[in-house]
Amino acid sequence: MSAVTQSKVKIGSVLGFPLGATSTRSKIAEAQAIVVDGATEVDMVINIGWVKEGNHKRVAEEIQEIRAVVGEEVVLKVILETALLSQVEKRLAATLVVDSGGDFVKTSTGLVERGGATVEDVRLIKEVVGESGRIKAAGGIRNTQTVIGMIEAGADRIGTSSGVGILDSLFCETE
Repeated sequence: MSAVTQSKVKIGSVLGFPLGATSTRSKIAEAQAIVVDGATEVDMVINIGWVKEGNHKRVAEEIQEIRAVVGEEVVLKVILETALLSQVEKRLAATLVVDSGGDFVKTSTGLVERGGATVEDVRLIKEVVGESGRIKAAGGIRNTQTVIGMIEAGADRIGTSSGVGILDSLFCETE
């Protein structure tokens, strides 16, 4: 057995990065490769252009196709990139994610300069998905206060590149 197969660390990857504008066929190929390579979690960027133009049927079909490729045992997180969407688009997209088989609605890739996760967006998504969907807040989360706000607003998971600093602030004494 290799060290990778003995590890308890879960493998995850992203497809359709960064704006979800790749073809569904490309996303399917990415999803197949990701799962074959051992991923147990897949983060899919929703096709933002389709959301913006109101093409909800295509958005739903693409999520359903990716769900079928990765299977039910793989966690499927669908990234909305909330900073680029209106309130109405966020509501519709979150509904499509849950109704089409996504396990998590994820707020952001963290790449859009004008914003990542906000407490307001997490609250809005929670209002939409209720108990039928989970939320991963990601993008721009850099301190303990923000993490707590996201969790209180309804986030089930936090994505941050500041995890060590956040944990240090919670568990290490200051002098």
